[in-house]
Amino acid sequence: MKEITIDYALRATWQAVARMYNEEAKHFETTMAIGFTLLSIDPKTGTPSTSLGPKMGMEATSLSRILKSMEAKGLIERKPNPSDGRGVLIHLTDFGLEKRKDSKDVVLKFNDVVKEHVSEESLKGFFEVTNVINKLIADKKIYTKDTSNH
Repeated sequence: MKEITIDYALRATWQAVARMYNEEAKHFETTMAIGFTLLSIDPKTGTPSTSLGPKMGMEATSLSRILKSMEAKGLIERKPNPSDGRGVLIHLTDFGLEKRKDSKDVVLKFNDVVKEHVSEESLKGFFEVTNVINKLIADKKIYTKDTSNH
């Protein structure tokens, strides 16, 4: 293909970002997936385990593996959900809160450096494009049951 497709640009960029985050995470003896999970857990009230997967766009089995690893490292603890007797809340430990701050600092640094190199107008356009793509996908406007246009 002579022209770079939109999905190629998204995928290649995300893979580069993921590699960069994983490289950085090594300095903190963790992974990007753990950092992302730390940032997805409410630091004050905890987060129901059932809402964590959808919030992160992750399958239950993958999330379960990450949570098990995080629990073994002392980053999280599971507590019964007081408003749902069958449910479990994932809470950050003091160590988890510390590592969450590290993760947040890494993400904010990435944002700051990108903002130094990209105009506010271009960044606004980027977010508009990603919002449109997400809406098209959510509304199932790209691939419909009628596949005669492929």
